[in-house]
Order: sequence, then structure tokens, then C-alpha cells
Amino acid sequence: MRRRDFITLVGGAALAVPQFARAQTVRRIGVLIGYAESNLEGQANVAAFREELQKLGWTEGRNIQIDTRWATPGDAESGQRFAKELVALQPDLILSNNTPTTAALLQQTRTIPIIFGNISDPVGSGFVASFPRPGGNVTGFTNLEPAMTGKWLELLKEVAPRVNRVAILFNPVTAPYAEYYLTPFKAAAASFAVEAVAAPVRDRFALESAVAAQARAPNGGLIVMTDSFMVGHGAEITSLAARHRLPAIYPYRFFAELGGLLSYGNDRLDNFRRAATYADRILKGAKPSELPVQAPAKFELVINLKTAKALGLDVPMLLQQRADAVIE
Repeated sequence: MRRRDFITLVGGAALAVPQFARAQTVRRIGVLIGYAESNLEGQANVAAFREELQKLGWTEGRNIQIDTRWATPGDAESGQRFAKELVALQPDLILSNNTPTTAALLQQTRTIPIIFGNISDPVGSGFVASFPRPGGNVTGFTNLEPAMTGKWLELLKEVAPRVNRVAILFNPVTAPYAEYYLTPFKAAAASFAVEAVAAPVRDRFALESAVAAQARAPNGGLIVMTDSFMVGHGAEITSLAARHRLPAIYPYRFFAELGGLLSYGNDRLDNFRRAATYADRILKGAKPSELPVQAPAKFELVINLKTAKALGLDVPMLLQQRADAVIE
């Protein structure tokens, strides 16, 4: 080979390498959300994750590709199908928003890193060995501790002191961790001299029946457990509580914005922003087993005074002053 041809060949290869290398820097992230695609809360969670990723230097179309799937709450088959689809894409990591989606993903892979954004009991669900040392391919962020049930009862009694019978609504399919909350709920109810009623519901018809049953006797109240079925039917639940004139407390802010009396729980969007920081670390080489499971960092109390007025309730001024938001 002549010297000039050799130099030309080497020079051309040198120019090609950076382009090839740049092409290889596009990373793939799967996202499995356990809500219908039309669900505004699910959309907000994904948006918060994407926005935080962009702040960290990860931009879609430049150095990351995000593939999102939406699984219907309570439909295990759709969750498993979409989990299989995402795993088949061989992404660098997968974001999961709740307990059922995380369980579905772990049935498909024990090697691809998984970050959960907002779940209740990762140890009891068998996802991680412990908070400080997850031990496998999954880590992430929790929402509420079981002691929260006592706080919900306390707040409900502050606003509606006559309440003496409280039902806690949950779907056993989307909240397989229900006992995590039910046991402390019953203990807290006894300390407040309140009758505790576990109210499992599996569909919209059962939901309406459960709320109506709680309203048949006076001085009833509701607690809505954190689970994807309840989130997906937030508008119906708040409407049912209003129709049956039941004071109710909910785990997330959007319930109060929909007309719920009270909400107290973690800021879910903050959890998904924090999940993006874990995604950033994993994309840069960290292993999920090295990233501890973290508890929520932000909580918020929201009071809907319009709903309180409709129910004939006076919200103490001290409680209003403690609230993060008051809807009038």
C-alpha cells in the first residue's frame, strides 16, 4: 500500500470513530406505568422524571430514548405483557411506578436495573433485601409508612370530631401490601375509640357499594389507601364521598384538588424527580444493589374548605395554618 493511500485510509477511519462513538452514546430507558395513558397523575409522574433527567444532561433524541408502556390498574395480564415488551427491548434501565408493575418486571428480568418510583413495602413485597442494601437489580423510593394510618385518623377526627366509624378503601389486587396498612389502622382506630372497617373493593361497582354501606349509619368516615386503583378512580371516589356526605381523607394532593375533604401524604412528583437522579447514576455505572431504597422527603397536607362547608364542618384555624395548601 502506498504511503498516501495508507494515510487517507487511517484519516478516514479516525473521522468515522467519533461518529460511531456518538451513535453508541444513546441510552435506552423503559418506563412501565400502572395507569391508563389518559390518567393525569401518571402523565405527571413521567413528566417529572423526564424533566429531571433533562436537567441532569439526558435529552430525548440526543443521548437517551424513552419507551413508555401504560398498564391498566388491576389488569395483571396487561402489566405482564408490557413488562415483557420492555424487557425484550433490552433497555439500560426501567422505571416502574408501583408495586404491581415492579412485580411484573421482576418476573421478566433479574439483571436489567429497575427503579421504582412510589411503592409501599418493597421488603415485604420481596423486591429488596433491605432499605440500605437492596441486594438485587431493583431499588427506588417508597411513599408512606404504615404509621401514616394513625395520622390520617387524627386529621380526620380534627376536622370531623363526631366520626366514630371509619372504613379504609383498597383494592386487594392493586394493593397486595394492604395488611401493611390494615394492622396499624386497626390499632390506631382503637386508640381513637373508632370502629375500624376494612373495605376491599375490586371494581367500580364494589366501590360504590362500599361507600354507600359506610353512609348508612351516622358518623361514618373514609380513608382511601394508596394504590393505583384508587388513584385511577379518584374522581369517582371523591364524588361518591360528596354524594353520601362522608368526611374522607386521601393519600395524595390531587384527591383534594378533585373535591376531597383532606389529603395528607408524600409529594409523588418529588419521588419521580429523585428517581431520575438514580437513573443518572445507573447510566453512569452505579448498580441498583449499591443504591439504598429511600423514604419520601416531602409531605403535604391539603384542605378543601369548599368541601368542608358542604359537609357542614368547621376546619380549625390551627389546622388551616399547618396546611401546605387550602382550597377555597
